Amino acid sequence: MKMGLREANQNFAKAIKIIKSGKVIVLTERGKPIATISPIIADADTHDELQALRDEGFLAGRRRSGRLRTKPRPLTVKGMTASAALLRERNEER
Repeated sequence: MKMGLREANQNFAKAIKIIKSGKVIVLTERGKPIATISPIIADADTHDELQALRDEGFLAGRRRSGRLRTKPRPLTVKGMTASAALLRERNEER
C-alpha cells in the first residue's frame, strides 16, 4: 500500500493497523517512494522479499500454495527469430 508522508503523519494509528495486519506500507514524498514500513516477522523463513512488489501490483507471481495467479501468455515478436538473427551475425563475422 502506498501512503504519502503527510497522510502517514496525520493517520499514524491507521498506518500501524495496516502494518499489524501484515501489509507493507510504501511511504512516498511527492509521489516518489522513499521508504517502506513492514511488520517484523518472527520466523525468517516466512519473510518474502517480493511480497511488497506483489502488493503494489508490480509483480504477479505464485501464490503461497505454489500455483500461478494467472496463466502466462507467450510473447509474440514480429520479424526474425532469435536463432536466425544469431546465425546471421555469426556468418557476417566470418
